Amino acid sequence: MISVTEKAKDRIISLRAEEGKSTDHNIRVSVKGGGCSGLMYSLGFDEMINPADQVFEDKGIKILVDKKSLLYLLGTTLDFSDGLNGKGFQFINPNASRTCGCGESFSV
Repeated sequence: MISVTEKAKDRIISLRAEEGKSTDHNIRVSVKGGGCSGLMYSLGFDEMINPADQVFEDKGIKILVDKKSLLYLLGTTLDFSDGLNGKGFQFINPNASRTCGCGESFSV
């Protein structure tokens, strides 16, 4: 399962409204090659649910994950920080053995 914190939920709802997206636009989380640690997170809105997608729902937010990315993301929590040490979405991933300083890439 992939979950979201209250702060992440609130920010997703806010961003969806700011960008003029409907509630049909879900959050797609995926993993791609790249970054200083080898793998990078990708996050965005998507209204298309592909047949091979895994769909999780937490706190009213639907999260779409492709089959390949699921192996790297199981158990991950999506958080949002707006503090002095950085602003943005953060991935709390129990599968990551190493993350870079910016938190946008990781390795397993």
